[in-house]
Amino acid sequence: MATAATLGELLRSQGISRRAFLKFCSATASMMAIPAGMVPAMAEALEKAQRQSVIWMSFQECTGCTEALLRSNAPSIESLIFDFISLDYHHTLQAASGRAAEAAREEAMHAHAGDYLLLVDGSIPMVKAYSTIAGISNLDMLLETAAGASAIIAVGTCAAYGGLPKAAPNPTQAVSVEELITDKPIINIPGCPPLPLAITGVIAHYLTMGTLPQVDHIGRPLSFFGENIHDRCYRRPFYDRGLFAETFDDEGARKGWCLYKLGCKAPETYNACAHVKWNDGVSFPIQSGHGCIGCSEPNFWDKGGIYDSVPMGQFGSGPKIGAAATVGVVVGAGAAALARGKKHKTEADLHSGD
Repeated sequence: MATAATLGELLRSQGISRRAFLKFCSATASMMAIPAGMVPAMAEALEKAQRQSVIWMSFQECTGCTEALLRSNAPSIESLIFDFISLDYHHTLQAASGRAAEAAREEAMHAHAGDYLLLVDGSIPMVKAYSTIAGISNLDMLLETAAGASAIIAVGTCAAYGGLPKAAPNPTQAVSVEELITDKPIINIPGCPPLPLAITGVIAHYLTMGTLPQVDHIGRPLSFFGENIHDRCYRRPFYDRGLFAETFDDEGARKGWCLYKLGCKAPETYNACAHVKWNDGVSFPIQSGHGCIGCSEPNFWDKGGIYDSVPMGQFGSGPKIGAAATVGVVVGAGAAALARGKKHKTEADLHSGD
């Protein structure tokens, strides 16, 4: 459980220097688009703050969101749990089970009423019998625990928008967190699973600023979901030139051409995958040779096949993207012709000077 010691006292007791602490604050500010001038104030606020009590509940999910968190690197999961938060309840990570586990949740709820941060992954079945924990339905447990939370973070697409459990025909009548809780600050961190840095970044922002970060029109933090994957993708120049892989093993695929025709949903997907990447910035799906499946968008499971191109699926502005691809071919060909023309003119000019 959370202690009365401040974060500054805890960090100093573990030999963490002031310089290292300020470096963490600077990295957090940069990551969350906070002005650099706020770093000293952020550091002062963090040093005086007590560890944040966190309750994490998992409902209709695959544990992928927790697996993503376990692979976070800034801050690391160890740092996050033992230095900056008090993770008082989490099915997968806690040692307790059965009655002891539920006792930990209830103790945290009462000891930190109105102050604990609630993280939820997985959708919530409205048919109560489909998923229960300790004999309590997911719906009842969420409503009970959310009542005393200061804020809620919906981790993963299932918690944020319903995800796979909500896909047609939705036999469990799955819903998202924000469809049930309307009187608490809620932020969505979608993805299947979400980027680890997005999870830890939002928690770090809440710890340092005392509020959730700015969000877009569907509740996602702008610092991670404010840009289109397609616009940040290193394959984008090939798209603009009309160069597309036709199969996963053709010459275009081997040359790293755009995967749009193979079903890549990056033109309609907002996330930080292309520049934050996974596994400490090593790679992301498109770099690995597979198109984006649009997992951070609402109802992505019901928007056509994974390998259908955007116009063939149901991604809203798909026809415009299809037209853009056609224009890309024309523009690419025109650019190549223009380059050849300039080359020939330069050669002619050189020869004329002989």
